[in-house]
Amino acid sequence: MPHEISQRFNFEAAHTLRREIEAEGSRRVHGHTYFAEVAVRGTPDATTGMVMDLGLIRQHLAAVREQLDHHFLDDIPGLGVPTLENLCSFIAARFADQGVRLSRVRVWREGVGDSCTLTQD
Repeated sequence: MPHEISQRFNFEAAHTLRREIEAEGSRRVHGHTYFAEVAVRGTPDATTGMVMDLGLIRQHLAAVREQLDHHFLDDIPGLGVPTLENLCSFIAARFADQGVRLSRVRVWREGVGDSCTLTQD
């Protein structure tokens, strides 16, 4: 039977965004506290009882967080336009680079209530 395990982290970052609605404030450099959660789905190993060791997930998260925390997102290589959608894809890609296929990535900003979820089946 499949199980899903997850781990959360947060990061502080600034960015700009060009858009039609709420355009003026978005074009200026501004920052957010972002929250993210990654999940791995699978059948627990018969020997360890784990889908994946959460310690390993935390190691991968620390590396991703280091790339994002207190950085100007517009300048992050491989991120593209710093949207919630691209942040989800960026995080999933960094895990894929380490051979980990995430079942779900969610990025949100509690202060404004925005969120995006990337699901991979």
